[in-house]
Amino acid sequence: MGELILIRHGETTWSRSGRHTSYTDLPLTGQGEGQARALAPLLAERRIGLTLVSPLARARRTAELAGLDGPRITPGLHEWNYGAYEGVTTAEIHRTRPGWDLWTDGVAPGPAEQPGESPEEVGRRADGVLDEALEALRSADDDVALVSHGHFLRVLTARYLGLAPAAGALFLLATGTLSRLGTEHDRPVITGWNLALPESAPHPAPRARQNAA
Repeated sequence: MGELILIRHGETTWSRSGRHTSYTDLPLTGQGEGQARALAPLLAERRIGLTLVSPLARARRTAELAGLDGPRITPGLHEWNYGAYEGVTTAEIHRTRPGWDLWTDGVAPGPAEQPGESPEEVGRRADGVLDEALEALRSADDDVALVSHGHFLRVLTARYLGLAPAAGALFLLATGTLSRLGTEHDRPVITGWNLALPESAPHPAPRARQNAA
């Protein structure tokens, strides 16, 4: 069985400044595009049988620049919905809500169309993505790539390891990085985390094999 390949999208202006970004559809910065291209060598020797990508432009562009062809847009890979905290930094939230912690407290309700999510709701969404990805892994020896967002992928990692969604707080995840989830003696484990190459490194032509999906 292959591994789950987790890719956090490259930098945006809001990720650089620490502003919570879920449904706001920002493009990658120039540095973010460089981060995405630098993922290609890390993927070159992998056999990618299926790529699932968040519908947001920053994730789709990262998949494209990393050389992942034929991605399947997967709404379940959307970032944690931050509700009223969209575009707000943690420091700004603490001015009116000292001690607030996303992982245990969730977010303040936003507008009707973007109400926000609790940690448990994000965890259930991650479970749904994992069901689809693990089914694909069991049916072939290829890897499955998930291109998504920082907080969501941290929750997904916690759920893969059998932990509560709030345990995602333990897994710091930088922009433009690749991580791997696999098994050891049939036990779910992290096999690689926050992997990246310098953006200036020579990038060979991507050779990640992408099966038709």
